[in-house]
Amino acid sequence: MTQMTRKNRLWDTFLRGTFLSGIGALGLVVAGTAAAQAPQPRLFRMATSVDAATLDPHATNALFTYLVVSQVYETLTHRADDLKVQPGLALRWEQVEPTRWRFHLRADVKFAGGEAFDSDDVVFSITRALAPTSNYGIFVDTVASVEARDALTVDVVTRVPDPVVPDKMTRVLMMDRGWSEANRATVPQNFAQREETFTVRNANGTGPFVIRTRETDQRTVMVRNPNWWGNGQAGGNVTEYHHITLTSDATRVAALLSGEVDMVHVVPVQDVARIQRDPRLRILQGQENRTVWLGLRQDVEELAGSDVRGRNPFKDLRVRQAIAHALDVEAMRRTTLRGQGVPTASMWTQFVNGWSEDLDRRLPHDPAKARALLAEAGYPNGFSVPFECPTGTYDEACQAVAGMLARIGIRAQLNILPNAQFSQRIRRQEPMMYALSWGVPTFDASYTLRAVMASRAVGGAATWNAGGWSNPAFDAMIPRIDSEQDPAARRGLIREAHALHNADLGHIPMYHMMIPWAHRAGVAVTHRADNQVQVREIRVD
Repeated sequence: MTQMTRKNRLWDTFLRGTFLSGIGALGLVVAGTAAAQAPQPRLFRMATSVDAATLDPHATNALFTYLVVSQVYETLTHRADDLKVQPGLALRWEQVEPTRWRFHLRADVKFAGGEAFDSDDVVFSITRALAPTSNYGIFVDTVASVEARDALTVDVVTRVPDPVVPDKMTRVLMMDRGWSEANRATVPQNFAQREETFTVRNANGTGPFVIRTRETDQRTVMVRNPNWWGNGQAGGNVTEYHHITLTSDATRVAALLSGEVDMVHVVPVQDVARIQRDPRLRILQGQENRTVWLGLRQDVEELAGSDVRGRNPFKDLRVRQAIAHALDVEAMRRTTLRGQGVPTASMWTQFVNGWSEDLDRRLPHDPAKARALLAEAGYPNGFSVPFECPTGTYDEACQAVAGMLARIGIRAQLNILPNAQFSQRIRRQEPMMYALSWGVPTFDASYTLRAVMASRAVGGAATWNAGGWSNPAFDAMIPRIDSEQDPAARRGLIREAHALHNADLGHIPMYHMMIPWAHRAGVAVTHRADNQVQVREIRVD
C-alpha cells in the first residue's frame, strides 16, 4: 500500500467514525485510547462579530477566518501569547545559506484523520499557498521552491535572501496532501469568485481542536483533537469550544451579561465602561497591531458611481491631500471611538519592525485648506463617490469619515457590507473608495509593503492593493529591501519606501485600533496585540 493510499484510508475511517457519526464516536476514540488521562470537561464559549468566511486555510487572509481555522490547522513556527516566534510543527530551523532555510519537523505528529504529518505535507502546503487562488501569497512571496530532504527535514529556498521566513511561517497552515488530493482540494478555493469546494466546509488539521458541527454565521462547535501532539503540554484546559457569531453589538454584550457566553472578542467601545463596572466581568484591552486606513481607486480613468465624468479625482494628489486634511481623527478618537484608537499617519504600528516615529505625524485637520485644494484641482463643488466598509469593528468610524468629507464637498455614499462580501469585492478590486483595517502578523513592515503598497504587477502578492496605487520609485525599493541583510540598513530602506508612500498619499492612514476583550471571572486568557485567541492556552473554572 502506498503512503498516499494509506493516508486516504485513514481519513475515510476517521470521517465515518467521527464526522458522520458525531461527537459520540469521537468520545469512543477518547475513551478507548486515553481514558486514564482524559481531562475534566471544560466548555468555553466566545462570541465575536464576524464568522470565518471559509474553512479553507489558504483562501482568504482575514482576521476572523484565521481566528477559526488556526484552532484546527497548525504552522511550522508558532507565535505564542508573548508574540515571540516559537517551535510549532517544526522543532527548530536555521538559515543554512542566504537563500535557504531548513526546518526540522516534529516526529509522530498526526492529522485529525490519523494521517502522519511529514515533509511531503509541508512541500504541498507551501506550494498550495503559492497558487493563484491563494490569499496567502504574501507569506510565501519570496519562495522559489520547497524541498523535502527526508521525512522530517524541509528546505525553503527563496529567490532572494529573506530574513523573516520564520516569521512568515507562523501563518502558513499545514494540510495533508493525501486528504486534499482525495477531496479534489489541491488548490485553494477561489474565494473572490465564491467558489464552493470541499475545504470550504470541511477541515483536517494537526491542531488542538476538530470541528464537530458548523452553522455558518451562527456557531462552530469544536472539541479537543485526541491525536494532537500537544495534549498535556499546552497551558489550557478547554475541551469544547463554541465559536459564536453575533453581529449585533447589543446582542453580543447581552449574551456576556446573561452568562450565555464566557468571552466577547469584539467589545463595542460604548460598552467598555459598563462592563468594567460589573464585578462578575473583566475587561482586557490594549493597542492592536492593526491600522485602519482609507483606500482610493487610482488606476481607473473614471470612478464608477461618481458624478464626475471622464476623469478620476483620486489621481490628483491635491484631492488626496484634501481628504487627509478633512479628517479630524483626534475628534473621531474622542467621540466615535470613545478613546479606543491611536491617530496615526503610519501604515503600521510601533510593534512592527520598520516603524519610524517621524513618519507617524498626520497632516493637520484643516477643512479650509481641504476645500481650497479641491478647488485648485478643479472640483470647487466637490464630487460624489461610493464608499464601502465592512460590518464590524470600524463601521461607525466610516460613518464619521463620510460626515467629515461632506463638510468639504465630497459626498461619500457609504455602503456597509457583510464582511465576506466586502472581502470578495476587495479581492476583485471593485471598490472606488473603501476603509480597511490591516494587521501585520509577521511584525515586519515588508508584509504591508508587498501586500498593500506595491504595484499589483510587481510582486504578485499585492492582492490587497485594491486602490491600485502605483509608484515606480517605491516598487524599485522592494528588491533592495529584500536583499539587504544588515538589519539597520534594511530598516532605513523601509523608512525610505514608507516616506515615498506617505508623500504621495497612496493610502490615508487614520488610526491604530484598540482591542477591548471582555470575559467572565474564572476565565484566564492573555490579551494579544495580534487580536488572536489561542483557545489551547485558555483555562476556565
